Amino acid sequence: MELVGSPLTATYAHPRSTPTKFLPAISTMASSYKNRVPYYPLPQSFSLPWMPSAYYKAAAMNPTLAPFSKSSQGLTPSKMLPFVSNRTNLFTWYTPDDWYRSNLTNYKESEASRHNAERLRVDTSRMIQDKYQQTKKTQLESTKNLGERVNDIEFWRSELCRELDEMMGETNALTDMKKRLERALAETEAPLQVAQECLLHREKRMGIDLVHDNVEKQLFTEVDVIRSCQERMQQCLDKAKAQLASNRVAQHELERDLVNKQVAHRIDDKCHHLRNTSDGISYYRGVERVDATISVPESWARFTDDNILCSQSERVASAKLRDNIENLLVVTANEMWRQFNGVNVAFTNRIAETADAKSKIQTHLAKTLQEIFQIEMNIEAIRKAIRDKGPPLKVAQTRLDERTRRPNVELCRDTAQLRLVNEVHEIDEMIQSLQQRLRDAEDTLQMLVRAKSVLEHDLAVKANSLFIDQEKCMGMRKTFPSTVRLVGYV
Repeated sequence: MELVGSPLTATYAHPRSTPTKFLPAISTMASSYKNRVPYYPLPQSFSLPWMPSAYYKAAAMNPTLAPFSKSSQGLTPSKMLPFVSNRTNLFTWYTPDDWYRSNLTNYKESEASRHNAERLRVDTSRMIQDKYQQTKKTQLESTKNLGERVNDIEFWRSELCRELDEMMGETNALTDMKKRLERALAETEAPLQVAQECLLHREKRMGIDLVHDNVEKQLFTEVDVIRSCQERMQQCLDKAKAQLASNRVAQHELERDLVNKQVAHRIDDKCHHLRNTSDGISYYRGVERVDATISVPESWARFTDDNILCSQSERVASAKLRDNIENLLVVTANEMWRQFNGVNVAFTNRIAETADAKSKIQTHLAKTLQEIFQIEMNIEAIRKAIRDKGPPLKVAQTRLDERTRRPNVELCRDTAQLRLVNEVHEIDEMIQSLQQRLRDAEDTLQMLVRAKSVLEHDLAVKANSLFIDQEKCMGMRKTFPSTVRLVGYV
């Protein structure tokens, strides 16, 4: 059989018209050859059968015999029968050749129609098979593409889950590090307060002990070190809070992308498992003309990849910040401990110096008190010596006074007179010298008493300084946060 044209544009699908030179067919069967079945479009809700055997409608045939003449129209059968020709001459409508030619024409047209119908049936069967195979191939390709899409979504979903788990772990680690930093920052308040109270207590020193000594320098340095550590800790704490916010933003993007991927995976997996026999399939008129897409595979993959890269960069920054915080905690703890020990050493040295000075003052004070006692005894001895010179002076002066009563020439400047005069002068000089020595002794006693007062005051000052440094300051500095607390573990 020769196939001409395509199944949709074949010439045999349209019967040829009857040549005008032939007479019309006597039988009305010719109308069935020309009246093709009209096409009725199927509604979208109509379920198509597997083999389209109900697509065509059989033509109804009601053959009727044409009347022999126009004069017979309108007559009843009783009047028409019996029919008796009233023609007087020999006359026919058609010749035998016309009759044979008409039959041959009908035969050829019938054969051609049958041949065309056979070709149409075979071509239709082939077209149906081709369309079935094409539809099956197209559906297989769509199913394959959906399967690949499901695999792509599954791959990116697994990547998002892995990155989300790592990001959540990093966020939890940074949160724990931030809590450690906050605890370490809170632990620095007690040493700072102790250092400031030490400075405040040392302002209560008296007199010469109000000196800007090494202890005070170390205390000021300790305050500066603690405040510097607090500033650095606060800066790292602010960075940790900002980094946690960035981590949460990246985590939120990952979670939102993961939720979208899960929804898309569920939808595409459902579409991938849909078959021609599945429930819930239906017509959706015009859905193929609706384009609600907003991305292409490249931009779709790039979006998720950008989210993962952003999360990875935030994780790297978070890990680096955690390392910096860890190093900062160790460095600040060492600095504060080093300065704390330096202040304690300075306090110890200063306390030793003060105690030594106090001991020396006590020694000098004891000696001064002993000397005061001696000089007081000496003063009493001088006073007694002066008192002892009174009777001899009285005797000598009484003798001189009595000898002035000698009569006349008996008033002789004899040796006794001269000696008595010399004795009076000698005793008087002795008394004068003793009185001078008494005054010197009294002045010395005043100096000793003043020195004693100075020593006692200085001893009180040293005792006060020693009490402040040893009892108050060092009493407060007995407890200092341990390294474990300074690095925020407790």
